[in-house]
Amino acid sequence: MNKSIERNRKLVIAAMLGAITVVLSMTPLGLIPLGVINATTMHIPVIIAAIAEGPVVGALVGLIFGVSSLLNAILRNASPVAFVFYNPLISVVPRVLIGITSYYSYTAMKKLEDKNLRTLTKVLWGLVTLFLAYLLYKNIKTGGTTLNITFVIILLVLCLGFLIYSFKSSERDFPIAIGAFVGSMTNTILVLGGIYLIYAKKYVEALNIPMESAKSAILGVSVTSGIPEAILSVIITTAVIKALKSRRC
Repeated sequence: MNKSIERNRKLVIAAMLGAITVVLSMTPLGLIPLGVINATTMHIPVIIAAIAEGPVVGALVGLIFGVSSLLNAILRNASPVAFVFYNPLISVVPRVLIGITSYYSYTAMKKLEDKNLRTLTKVLWGLVTLFLAYLLYKNIKTGGTTLNITFVIILLVLCLGFLIYSFKSSERDFPIAIGAFVGSMTNTILVLGGIYLIYAKKYVEALNIPMESAKSAILGVSVTSGIPEAILSVIITTAVIKALKSRRC
């Protein structure tokens, strides 16, 4: 009976987080404007599912994310490069793998000694805070919109809170952060890598850029969007997982 209840609970959680992913993919909520860059949030429910409930639930939510991306590309065709997502190797498989890589990188980091984890947690939040402070400076300098600056300030305040809390608490956020970072980069690397390997020529033609620029264009997207998205994933995932843990306690 307990196993049946647990299985049903996981299915309900997978369905709920999958539904959130679909909503994010179909609304402006799926993209956070940070001024000089934009960061997607659509993969974050997959990471949360994996870290909170394990790789099976994470993979299920990733499957929902991938299928919604595939259908969105086919039915809406909102982008000149939407055709790349007609291929499940790009739209579905990487999203399923997000849940798996997030979970196993998270569990691998949990095996580190407590002292090392506490130190790494402080370093992590210090670096993220510096990055967001730089991003805020760039937005102010380049005349970013009020919305852009507001988002960055909210994230910066949240990170400062995590940083201060890391000096006063024995909690270890580093494994969660690594799980979120690896999961996010799994999405970025596999999707963009797949585009480059399978559709490089068609991709650059659709964007009207020279073929010799394909590698640098795709690499540029992975750096300018991939890294900020990973950092955003770290912040949001850590906040959600900490809230879930406190609720369970």
